[in-house]
Amino acid sequence: MKEHDASLRRRLLTRLWVPLAAVLLIGALLSFAVALHFGEVVHDRWLLDSAMTLAAQLRANTGRLSLELPPAAVEMFEWDAVDRIYEQVISPSGRVLFGSANFPAPPLDLAPNAPRYYDAMIGDYPVRVVAVGVPSPLDVSKSVTVQVAETKKKRETLVREIILLLVPLQAVILLAAGMFIWIAVTSSLKSLDDVTAKLRRYKPDGLVPLRDADTAPSEVKPLIDAINELINRVSEARGAQQRFVANAAHQLRTPLATLQVQTERALRETNPERHAEALSHVLKAVTRMRHLTQQLLALTRSDSSVAATLVMDEVDLAKLARDELERWADAAVLRDIDLGYDGPEAGAAVRGEPQLLRELLGNLIDNAIRYGRNGGEVTVGVTPAPATIYIEDDGPGIAPGDRARVLEPFYRSPGSAGEGCGLGLTIAREIAARHGARLEIAQRAPNGTRIEVIFDHA
Repeated sequence: MKEHDASLRRRLLTRLWVPLAAVLLIGALLSFAVALHFGEVVHDRWLLDSAMTLAAQLRANTGRLSLELPPAAVEMFEWDAVDRIYEQVISPSGRVLFGSANFPAPPLDLAPNAPRYYDAMIGDYPVRVVAVGVPSPLDVSKSVTVQVAETKKKRETLVREIILLLVPLQAVILLAAGMFIWIAVTSSLKSLDDVTAKLRRYKPDGLVPLRDADTAPSEVKPLIDAINELINRVSEARGAQQRFVANAAHQLRTPLATLQVQTERALRETNPERHAEALSHVLKAVTRMRHLTQQLLALTRSDSSVAATLVMDEVDLAKLARDELERWADAAVLRDIDLGYDGPEAGAAVRGEPQLLRELLGNLIDNAIRYGRNGGEVTVGVTPAPATIYIEDDGPGIAPGDRARVLEPFYRSPGSAGEGCGLGLTIAREIAARHGARLEIAQRAPNGTRIEVIFDHA
C-alpha cells in the first residue's frame, strides 16, 4: 500500500470533500433549476398579461368583432430592447382580428381562461408563446384565441447570468468548506500526532505507560489505553523473561559447578575406586544438566509465541496415555512404584499437537514418580466427557498454599524430595493453555496429589 493511501488525514479529507463537492454540485443544479423556473414563470406571466391586455381591447361593433389599436399603442405594445414581440387574435370563426406574424396553430384543447404555454418557431426565430381563450363579446359561449409570442434572448441571457453567478459562488463555497474541513481534520488529528510524537520519543528501557490518557479525545482514548495495555504486557513479559533467564542461569550454575569440581577430582584421583566414584558424580551432574536443558527447551516449545505455528491434529488421549506409560515403566520400577492406567482403551479425542501433549503427560508422570513415595502408586487416568487426563500419586501431596506457586518456573515445595528442577508443572500448564485446556491441582484422598488437565473445548 502506498503511503498516501494509508494516511488517515487523506482518507478523512477525501471522504468529506467528495460528498461535500457532490452536495454542492447538486445544490448548484437545483438552485439553477429553481432560478430558471422562476425566470420562466416571470416571463410567462408577462406574456399572459400582454395577452389579456390585447383581449381587453376586443369590441363588438354592429355585430362584428374588432380589435383596433392606434399605431402608437401597437408600437408601445411591441417595443422591447432585447426581444421581438408578436401577437395574434383569432375570432371563433378563425378570422384573424389582429396580428403581426403568422403563428402556428394554437392547441386544440385550449379551454376558456386557461392559458397554455409552448415553444414554437415564428420565421427563423424560436419563441415562447402563450395562448389563451377569452369569451367573445358577441357570444360568451364562444372563445376568441389570443396569442402573444416573445423571442428567447432575455431567457437565454438569464440562463447565462445565473450560471456565471452560481459557478464562482459554488467554487468559493467549496474552497471555503474545504479549508474549514482541512482545519477541522488537522486540529482533530493533532491528538494522534501527539501520541505519535510521544511514541517516537519513547524509550523502551522504562516501559512506562503513556500519560494524558484521561484528557485525550474519546475516540483516541481507546488507542492510548490499548497501547498502555500492550506496554504493560510487554513489561510483564520482559520481567518474566528476565526472571526466567536469571533462574535458568542459577539452576545451570549448580550442575556446572558440580561437574567442574568432580571432573577436576577425577583427574587428580589415582585410586581406581575413588576415580570411578568421581566419574559417577560427573555422570550424575551431566544427567541433571541434560534433564534441565530438556525441560528448558520444552518450556520454550510450549511458549505462546510459537502457538500460531502448531499443527493441530486429532489425538486420542487414551492411546497417548497408554503409550506414555510404557515409556516410564522402567523409571517406576527403579523406585518400586506401581504405575497403572485407569480409563478406556480409546474414545477421548481432542485436537492438539501430539508431541507437545506427550511432553505434557511425560512431565506429569515424571513429577509423580520423582516426588512420590518409594513403593507407592501412580495412576494415569482418562475420562471422555469432558476429555480429561489425570495423574494421581500417594506421595506427601502439595499444600494448598503452594498449589499456585508450584506452577511458577523453578519453584519447588519446601521439603520436597527428588532431584527435579521445578519446571515440570510449568511446562504442563503452558502446553495445556496452548490447547485451550486448564490444569488443576487437588488433594487425592486420603493423601497424595491429583493433577487434572481438562479439555473443555475438545
